[in-house]
Amino acid sequence: MPLDKAPRRRVAHLDMDAFYASVELLRHPELRGLPLVIGGRRGHGRLAEYSGRGVITTATYEARAFGLRSGMGLVRAAELCPQAVLLPADFDEYRKYSRLFKEAVARIAPLVEDRGIDEIYIDFSQFGAAQRETALAIKAAVRDATGLSCSIGIAPNKLLAKIASELDKPDGLMLLGEGELAARIWPLPTRRINGIGPKAGAKLESLGIRTIGELAAADPALLVERFGRSYGAWLHQAAHGRDERPVVTVREPKSISRETTFERDLHARRDRDALSAIFTRLCEKLAEDLRRKGYRGRTIGIKLRYDNFETVTRDLTIETHTDDARTIRRAAGECLKRVPLERRLRLLGVRVAALAPAGEVADLFG
Repeated sequence: MPLDKAPRRRVAHLDMDAFYASVELLRHPELRGLPLVIGGRRGHGRLAEYSGRGVITTATYEARAFGLRSGMGLVRAAELCPQAVLLPADFDEYRKYSRLFKEAVARIAPLVEDRGIDEIYIDFSQFGAAQRETALAIKAAVRDATGLSCSIGIAPNKLLAKIASELDKPDGLMLLGEGELAARIWPLPTRRINGIGPKAGAKLESLGIRTIGELAAADPALLVERFGRSYGAWLHQAAHGRDERPVVTVREPKSISRETTFERDLHARRDRDALSAIFTRLCEKLAEDLRRKGYRGRTIGIKLRYDNFETVTRDLTIETHTDDARTIRRAAGECLKRVPLERRLRLLGVRVAALAPAGEVADLFG
């Protein structure tokens, strides 16, 4: 069974291995080989000693062996692996290494689609018989530039390439050829398909569908009946390895944001000084992000999450595009005046939207 209507098309998915944790191990080599968890906002120590709330951002493979995973609450993680070492996330450092690895890849294979801080798709169609050699060169270039390892999956399309990159981790390389769908993909659990989440996976299992092969053999009409016309049809297509999405090398962002979740709930009045400092810092970091990415924006917004988990947002559109921290803070401050501040706060965020390339617009001071 053909995997793709265009058999010559080849797509690579590159995924950095336990990215945040691996960056931290460069700075803390003495922790190598130990179960390590990234999360929370305090200095490092044993996970058993952590008392605040928060979730795991990522974990080393040694920690994953104890059942720890991204998104798990730190309190639950401490029950499973109290001896794990906990480090706070340092996103500025992770963004730096993200830029380094993407620049290294682009020097070898310039047709890249950025999918986040630690993963990219690469159009590999041009490399023909040299796909393995090119992938090995990319892996070596990434290691030289960052000291980190990555895993690469190469397949006829993006859906299959992403699955393939997970099959030989860490530091892996997996080439999926034409005609290998039944042998290599169908035995895998349905959750290996990007787009099948916990709820859909559980619903499929209730129907007796546990593997991708069983999903491929399922009656398409049943899938549409149980999951709706659009998602049900997609499930059938995905199980058969069909994906026509191109590698998109230029993607204009709709907005850029910064937010932080507090270790303890803060009150807008009783914790005014602490909140003001956090608010200013968020605006400063957001302005740095805008300048680094080459954008300015006109719509400034805030996001608040209260102690009862209710979330509110407010936006304000200013006259001219800007990337100036003081201007962003001033506009965001106006937004704050439009929300109730009686409850304690869990989260504070600032965003800039209505973006335009900095070279095409002038800021308020231009």
